[in-house]
Amino acid sequence: MAEGRGGPRLAKRAVALAGRRVGETAICSLDDRGDVLRYRGYDLAELAAHCGFEEVAYLLLYGALPTAAQLDRYQARLRGLRGLSEPLQELLRLLPGSAHPMEVLRSACSVAGSLAPEAAGHDPQGARKALDALLAGVPSQLIYWHHFHTRGQAIETASGDASIAIHFLHLLHGRPPPMAWARALEVSLILYAEHEFNASTFTARVIAGANSDLHSAICGAIGALRGDRHGGANEAALRLLLPYRDPDEAETDIRRRVAGRQRIPGFGHPVYRRRDPRSAIVLAQARILARQPRQRRLLEIAERIEGLMGELKGLFPNLDWYAALVYHFLEIPAPLFTPLFALARLSGWGAHILEQREEGRIIRPGADYTGPEPRPWVPLERRGP
Repeated sequence: MAEGRGGPRLAKRAVALAGRRVGETAICSLDDRGDVLRYRGYDLAELAAHCGFEEVAYLLLYGALPTAAQLDRYQARLRGLRGLSEPLQELLRLLPGSAHPMEVLRSACSVAGSLAPEAAGHDPQGARKALDALLAGVPSQLIYWHHFHTRGQAIETASGDASIAIHFLHLLHGRPPPMAWARALEVSLILYAEHEFNASTFTARVIAGANSDLHSAICGAIGALRGDRHGGANEAALRLLLPYRDPDEAETDIRRRVAGRQRIPGFGHPVYRRRDPRSAIVLAQARILARQPRQRRLLEIAERIEGLMGELKGLFPNLDWYAALVYHFLEIPAPLFTPLFALARLSGWGAHILEQREEGRIIRPGADYTGPEPRPWVPLERRGP
């Protein structure tokens, strides 16, 4: 810590607010060692092993795991919201194909908030209805825009697919996915769904705390996740991995990069000290999907780099490292990786917006002043060069 006027302040290289407790939440927790991540008290590993994404989204947004009847109604409601209105389709056609999909997602969310705004008064039931529409609509929006600008095809997005994961892959590839593919995507969405006061979630809470509307808060969260210091590590990890021909070539290059103090995407995390508990879960899915020789070789390369980063830097892989391989094996274009992160995190963002509204307070932190000492005003004609 450095001393400044007004008290101690963080050293310049420290992550702002790192380690500081800035609020309370009943949504997500880490144990003291950082080994177990829990959503509303449930071990994330158990949720990923036994639940579908919609179950976990319901848990986050409604506070409890659904009964079978509640889950059936919830999934039916989401299936009925997959179609895109004509104004939204027109927007997606007008947005350039050169745009980043996160920009498309942000724009579509904003327009959706104008076409079907949240009910007046910020009633929790109305907010959940708006969140349902976003969860159901984001896969349709992304893949409609993707196909229109890559194939010139305006696709039909309404479908009776059983889950969000199946719907996304079906729209993307034009055929129902193998169940192993759907399950791998579903597990990744569960792992990405929530992570306490991360940058995008905190952004959403700040906007919600100012008593703004839900779509504004979600757009702000999307904007924060668009930044490559928060989202995008899975895409960057794949860019790193693909050129290597074998693990030995990868090791030589990673040693060179580490010696040159280059940052390796997909390693380390500001919250965890020993390991990211999500990494082993998504690695298991990558191993299930790696059927072809090139896929198995990529997985061997990734695991060699994992061992090397532990040896050289004491760093562990985070969720993004192996999620990059899962998405690549599912034949998902890399620019859609971070939007998938956003799709999953919609449930977490929504839960935090609802919680912040219950708290009913604006978030207004202070700052340590580091500017000039007090000085007098000088008339314009007396100011020097």
